[in-house]
Amino acid sequence: MRILLVEDDVRLAETLAEALTDQLYAVDVVHDGEAGWYQARALNYDLLLLDVMLPELDGISLCHRLRSHSYNLPILILTACDTINDEINGLDVGADDYVVKPVDLQKLFARIRALLRRGSVTSPPILEWGDLRLNPSTYEVSYGPTLIHLTPKEYGILELLLRNGRRVLSRRVIIEHIWALESPPEEHTVKVHIRGLRQKLKVAGAPEDMIETVHSMGYRLNQL
Repeated sequence: MRILLVEDDVRLAETLAEALTDQLYAVDVVHDGEAGWYQARALNYDLLLLDVMLPELDGISLCHRLRSHSYNLPILILTACDTINDEINGLDVGADDYVVKPVDLQKLFARIRALLRRGSVTSPPILEWGDLRLNPSTYEVSYGPTLIHLTPKEYGILELLLRNGRRVLSRRVIIEHIWALESPPEEHTVKVHIRGLRQKLKVAGAPEDMIETVHSMGYRLNQL
């Protein structure tokens, strides 16, 4: 899952980005509203985390601009304790929810999970493919009764595959969803992570070809 964070407080932005990365999200950060507008148009994000008080273009105006251009991604607004009008205005122009500063990280994580579930109507809370189960709320992966311990990148790739089923995902698409823009790897890195993921699935009892390679195109889950 990829999140765009628009926050002009550099220290807070770094803290939030680090915390969200620890929760296995890919996070891109910009520090003003206009940069947020261009970044939101450049990539497909799963959620926008948006401060209200921003230079160039404030958060309320950015939210309104995105909605008026038919951008339907979930938008979560960050607002100061004493700015109830910001909360009302943000919801009125199309924000889905808000979190009050100073940010309680556990509350923020819960709100993000709720918005991501709401924004993906066809995806159940627990993702399944045959005997393979992935729980996005607890980050637990199992095949049958066997728990599988994955690295953060392996987990992110598997979640992306489960959310797309038989749709073929190229290495470039996987990189755009799993890695932050500041440190994108070479495409060969995806192949290495896929190999490790397949090995761990096999050890847990999954078929060797559960993750199918579509020649010259990418990867997808094999037909059940």
